[in-house]
Amino acid sequence: MSYSSQQKRRVWKSSKAGAIRRLKLVDEFMVRLAPGEVCISVKAIGLNFADIFALAGLYSATPKGAFIPGLEFSGVVESVSDELSDYRIGDKVMGLTRFGGYASHINIRHEYLQPLPDEWDFQQGAAYLVQTLTAWYALMELGKFEKGQKVLVHSAAGGVGLQAIKLVTAMGGIATGTVRSKEKEKFLRQQGFDKVLVREKNFAKQLKDSQLNFDLVLDAIGGAVQKGSFDALNPMGRLVVFGAAEFTPGKNRPHYLKAGWQYLTRPKYDVMDMIGENKSVMAFNLIWLWEQVSLMVDLISDMQKISISPPHVGHVYDFEKAHDAIQCLRGGNTHGKVVLTF
Repeated sequence: MSYSSQQKRRVWKSSKAGAIRRLKLVDEFMVRLAPGEVCISVKAIGLNFADIFALAGLYSATPKGAFIPGLEFSGVVESVSDELSDYRIGDKVMGLTRFGGYASHINIRHEYLQPLPDEWDFQQGAAYLVQTLTAWYALMELGKFEKGQKVLVHSAAGGVGLQAIKLVTAMGGIATGTVRSKEKEKFLRQQGFDKVLVREKNFAKQLKDSQLNFDLVLDAIGGAVQKGSFDALNPMGRLVVFGAAEFTPGKNRPHYLKAGWQYLTRPKYDVMDMIGENKSVMAFNLIWLWEQVSLMVDLISDMQKISISPPHVGHVYDFEKAHDAIQCLRGGNTHGKVVLTF
């Protein structure tokens, strides 16, 4: 069953990258389902920092020209291409998309969908896949995490960080989370995590004075925080980088002068020093997995075998309030996930 070419959907679309204010709510006609696709009536959409960086023109994977942001969603199957039998109309699902998530309806290949757990709501479903897959890939594929290791997780009250410390704890590791405020520290302790650091201005000194060292660091901040974390690695330790929050743009555009200075003064790692110290730096952009379908499916299957609590959704906005939700996430004062709902 496929949609008529006259079926419409609502989407948030930017005419081109470079300014957040270009994001506009519009109606557009849907295209017919292609073979292997499923049409989802979206109920919730997960926001990610990649959305903000894409809108501001700071994300290399952003499509050229007009585009719809959004990497994850949850909803109900509304129609299925004729040859598919795994999904039926009315099934509740959560999914990944390479942009295009800020929409009332999405046509998506079935490989990018997962059943929504019976006990989860749509908001939790929209908060799970990107955050958890990012944490899982950083920990297991690049970090080569092993039971008993000490892991430092930055921005631990955010979506990825919270999932990461849950995974580390569930797999027998020792997770230390860092946050920017006492209020976020309180939140993490309420979630059951007792090893929490409120980052001080001189983070490297803070770690040294506390005599803290780690086998693995997950970082999406950058700058001096990242370099101090690298210096605190044990021999054979790994720093895994998956973002650079220090480059977060202003309310509409990047702070170009500030960003330029941050770029010039960013941490630099000498491979000869790394050989001598037996330390590694790795970095990744999760969106590349979109093209590696079999690997992506295997990773999701593996991470779902680890029993952790459902994602924490801390901030919920109506679909028509996307700009408010984006500014909430951009402000850096969030707990868990920011989602849009219908």
